[in-house]
Amino acid sequence: MPDTARINELGGTSEGARAVAAMVADPSHCLLALDFDGVLAPIVPDPDQAYALPAAIAALSRLGGVLPLAVITGRPARTAVRLGGLDRVEGLERLVLLGQYGVERWDAETGEFSEPPDPEEVRQLAAELPEMLSGLGLPDVFIEDKGRAVAVHTRRAADPAAALAVIAEPLTRRATELGLHLEPGRNVLEVRSPGQDKGMALRALVAEKHARAVGYAGDDLGDIPAFEAVESLRREGIAGVTVASTSDEQQALAERADVVRRGPERVADWLAGLAELLGR
Repeated sequence: MPDTARINELGGTSEGARAVAAMVADPSHCLLALDFDGVLAPIVPDPDQAYALPAAIAALSRLGGVLPLAVITGRPARTAVRLGGLDRVEGLERLVLLGQYGVERWDAETGEFSEPPDPEEVRQLAAELPEMLSGLGLPDVFIEDKGRAVAVHTRRAADPAAALAVIAEPLTRRATELGLHLEPGRNVLEVRSPGQDKGMALRALVAEKHARAVGYAGDDLGDIPAFEAVESLRREGIAGVTVASTSDEQQALAERADVVRRGPERVADWLAGLAELLGR
């Protein structure tokens, strides 16, 4: 297949193809950023078992030799590094990982973590949640304490959507009282401090890397600000491509993405295709 046809295929739309073409022409002055859960790793009942797919990591390893890479996740940075095995992969020596929506940072080049103290309001909510959930009769709901955020997962409940509906109102009310931000997701409600999102994190990395083109892959509502950042950067003259990893649970990104792939397995295929194209 001619490169032009392959670029168009990987770019999805004319705007996306322009960004992929820029990556091919000058990869060192571009940036590819990805979410972790639902993009590099499948969504599973136990978040602590959400390991990155070997195929995705293998493709990133190939890309990392020529293209600046970043992971932007709601996870704590240390957790994402561990679940991805990102500190043990050849080719990812320059990877940057931003955790907790950009508040935390890990640089593969130095191995150093930057982790500000956890907010007192989040610690208070985490302490209150077990009693709140018990009072609502939700024994199968799982609390994930991320330090700077706390997530309530309903995936293990008999009816995840019904459980989410029960907890949504009281959790939103309490988060508002504490001055915290509530982020809905795939059978999960996450509460964290306001003032930072993936769009802000992505923009900061684009500026830091002096990127002339950017790609971003996400799967959930928390990735919308990053998609919006790509759209805004396009208007400023920076080429951009967005990739949506879709599922039965979440289709919100599909209508605004340049490229749509069904789950992490197909995203890994897309990454492998991009690595092959850049390696020619």
